[in-house]
Amino acid sequence: MKQKYFAMVAFFMTAIAFSQGTITGTVLDGDSGDPLPGASVVVEGTTNGTSTDFDGNFTIEVAESTGNLVVSYIGYLNMKVPFTSAGSIGQITLQSDAEELEGVIVTGVQDIAKDRKTPVAVSTIKAAEIQEKLGSQELPEILNTTPSIYATKSGGGFGDGRVNIRGFDTNNSAVMINGVPVNDMENGRVFWSNWAGLSDVTSAIQVQRGLGSSKLAVSSVGGTINVVTKTSQNPQGGSIGATVGNDGYVKTLASYSSGILDNGFSTSLLLSRTGGNMYADGTNFEGYNFFLGLGYTSGDHNLEFMVTGAPQWHHQRSRAVSIENQIQFGDGDGEPNRRYNEDWGFLNGEEFSFRRNFYHKPVISLSWTWDVGSKTTLQTNAYASFGRGGGTGEIGEIGGRRQFALPRTADGLIRVDDIVAYNSGQTIADFNSGNPREQINGLFVNNSDLNDNELNTNGISRRASVNSHNWYGLLANLNNRISEKLTIDFGVDIRQYTGYHYRRVDNLLGGDVYQQTDNRNNVPNPLFSETYESNQPWWVFGNIDDEEKIDYYNIGFVRWLGLFGQVEYNFTEDITGFLQGALSNQGFAREELFGVTPPEKTDFENILGGNIKGGLNWNIDEHHNLFANGGYYEKQPLFDAVYLNFGNNLNPNLTNEKIVGLEIGYGYRSSNFRANVNLYRTSWKDRFDTVGATFNFGEPDEVRGNANLLGITQVHSGLEIDARFQASDKLAFTGMISIGNWEYQDDVTATFFDNDQAPIVIDGVEQTQTLSLDGVKVGDAAQFTAYIGADYNILDNLSIDAGYRFADNLYADFDITRIDENGSLQLPSFGLADAGISFGLPIGESRLNLRLNVNNVFDTTYIAESDTNDFVEAGDETYDGINVSNRVFFGFGRTWNASVRFNF
Repeated sequence: MKQKYFAMVAFFMTAIAFSQGTITGTVLDGDSGDPLPGASVVVEGTTNGTSTDFDGNFTIEVAESTGNLVVSYIGYLNMKVPFTSAGSIGQITLQSDAEELEGVIVTGVQDIAKDRKTPVAVSTIKAAEIQEKLGSQELPEILNTTPSIYATKSGGGFGDGRVNIRGFDTNNSAVMINGVPVNDMENGRVFWSNWAGLSDVTSAIQVQRGLGSSKLAVSSVGGTINVVTKTSQNPQGGSIGATVGNDGYVKTLASYSSGILDNGFSTSLLLSRTGGNMYADGTNFEGYNFFLGLGYTSGDHNLEFMVTGAPQWHHQRSRAVSIENQIQFGDGDGEPNRRYNEDWGFLNGEEFSFRRNFYHKPVISLSWTWDVGSKTTLQTNAYASFGRGGGTGEIGEIGGRRQFALPRTADGLIRVDDIVAYNSGQTIADFNSGNPREQINGLFVNNSDLNDNELNTNGISRRASVNSHNWYGLLANLNNRISEKLTIDFGVDIRQYTGYHYRRVDNLLGGDVYQQTDNRNNVPNPLFSETYESNQPWWVFGNIDDEEKIDYYNIGFVRWLGLFGQVEYNFTEDITGFLQGALSNQGFAREELFGVTPPEKTDFENILGGNIKGGLNWNIDEHHNLFANGGYYEKQPLFDAVYLNFGNNLNPNLTNEKIVGLEIGYGYRSSNFRANVNLYRTSWKDRFDTVGATFNFGEPDEVRGNANLLGITQVHSGLEIDARFQASDKLAFTGMISIGNWEYQDDVTATFFDNDQAPIVIDGVEQTQTLSLDGVKVGDAAQFTAYIGADYNILDNLSIDAGYRFADNLYADFDITRIDENGSLQLPSFGLADAGISFGLPIGESRLNLRLNVNNVFDTTYIAESDTNDFVEAGDETYDGINVSNRVFFGFGRTWNASVRFNF
């Protein structure tokens, strides 16, 4: 009886079930005490192996009653652990040692790819590096040192960064948190401001480039980014910390974990706040992050409840500014003012931005792991997300001009006080030729209608475009280890999404009321006086029905049912392979509440898609391995391609996008050197896109509207090399080179619609145009990137690091409807240096860590991206060889941040 009691205690402490012939345990990081997800556990002298889950736990069947387990993880010393019977061997602590380079790479709750076994191209960034080097950067920027990644801050607002993988943005690359997809189910986008605090709770960020090995029916063309968070089962302890940086950046955080208690329960908590201003002017912000994990382990069952969210508001620089204007509002030395932001001004002496983003997207999940038998495991994850918020902008005009066209201050700022004065009836001479605003029934009325009579203009308000949603999902995966050679997985991916899209009045800016003129189902021209603040929407369960809505109101519905499966087979000790397949049905429906009378909801349009992919890995010897993979995707189009022109107009040319991916790779491993070489080719056909455009078909005036593009084809191919060299026990070098060739293939046809969503017709003929895209370079990401970095341990607790990143073959993100024989505009290449220093002070069993980062050490001026494609013509003014009429985002100048963290 005592033996049974002690066995149960050991079970609860390790949180893993065991049985006859089964060894269980937990693998931990020797420095932080955190679990090591994806650590390799192999029975010595055999090919029998497994990997730890995201809590560091493992279960492995053994044929002998005694032997040794070899435990390894990239960047850590291998450890040989003896066993003399079945059961739990407790916690295994691995010590860091960069000389040991064998290990594994994590790929998700449902997927763990093993180094020198799973044939995919991957890169991983661990928590220690994220905590040290991220600082005040955007989360995806930490990936810039890995091949074929191009991440920028875009406009520079808090959380406004973006990332491309092999030339594809996140609309067409999957982002997952603990294996749960987070891409918006209507447009595929990922807004990093929704996850601004994610770095606080991240154990690792892993990138699978290309089709990867994820079993889920994810709509990924470029690759998959999987963020692995901490869990309730972190070892007992906590931390408090603070970070300060340039422009008043301040971040504070506190966390605590109970560890696994004797009763099987565990909990982990974190709360942080970040505020200040970003590098660009007028980008004040405030954000919070919270994380709660609750766990329970009993017998063959493990439950994990998690909720995390990041309510925030931040001012943006959402519209790229012309180089000409950035020079104009500079210091007069001909250099651009990289901080210049044309979206803001002062209201009553305080910063006021027309572009404010506000959002809260908490995710709640319940994971259940059931060891059905000694060889079978069922993993289930039920989750829900409730997104609330949106972004603000101006609506209306003064004197026929929108706010960005009105006269500005000498510093180029918006004269917000003067807009308020005009809206409230005062005379502003250069706004409307000195004519005061007229009243209607004693009220100063703002609205969105254009007025031909400039003496009675409609005023300017700040409106909020709300994009809220309710999202529910269920993931389930059954893993059956049939033999040492054969493992089979199959599961389901079920999702339901409802998106609410409307506008509301945020600030009347001196006006008395707002006149609604767009809702055909409302009282004609109602007058609204209520406004809604655009701050952190902490509470996400409020009723939106009673909000006064303007301009538009529609609801999008998406339903997803996916089935997936995988066979993994060890042909020999040195050759392994996998084959995966997935089928998914996506259903789309749309309800229009403003544009038609009465409101109208469409039937669901169901579209079937799927994929098949597989690969082989051959370990030639202990140093060399080769792999190859390939796959075919039929990817359903995004929501806006199903219902055209912002209405219930079903696309008559609906077709799935076709993706073919091929990849081969080579790896080398030794005690002090590791290298990977990958060659890839991705073909993406039958892509549909809708873009805003301005066009002229022989009419006297240009027409602003939209262009629907049919049959876009892109081909992305390239070479990737990454390596790490441990020169000594103190000095290590890392580096990478990626060379891409990303081009459009074949011409495409564009159909044009005006702002009322009506086809443009001339002489009874709907206007179409063939766009010469064949051979044009794909823009928006550098096609050549390189990095070299070094880490040096001066003392046991003192280290420095530095790195240099170079980007070339970067092309503008051009208006595809205005392409000409020049193709896409190539932007100047650039190189950036970053550096940092770390100091750790042991205090008993606790530790105090100090860190200083300096990014863009040499204050290099560079163009990170361009929204326009203007080539230089005779007589044009240029900057660094680029026409100054181009609207660009310059990268940040020199920035810094310093942090202190106490782990106990």
